[in-house]
Amino acid sequence: MNTRIASWATAAALTVSAAVATATPASADMVPGSSTQFYAYCSVDLLGVPVACTQTDQAHSSHICQYLATALGVGLDCIQRSAA
Repeated sequence: MNTRIASWATAAALTVSAAVATATPASADMVPGSSTQFYAYCSVDLLGVPVACTQTDQAHSSHICQYLATALGVGLDCIQRSAA
């Protein structure tokens, strides 16, 4: 049982690391008025959770994201932009 938990935790950590790694290009536009939020384009899984986020400019973005500290390391917190 402990092996499965450790394996799951390792897989989760690698997933978070992969998500962060895909969102690190230098071409992102920052959200006006925020020093931590940036525009990103994210694919969305069947449950509506953003995955595979890539920083982008405002015109091509689907989400607004920011990095945050988690128990597994650094993660992304993303919200979907409204279609305005």
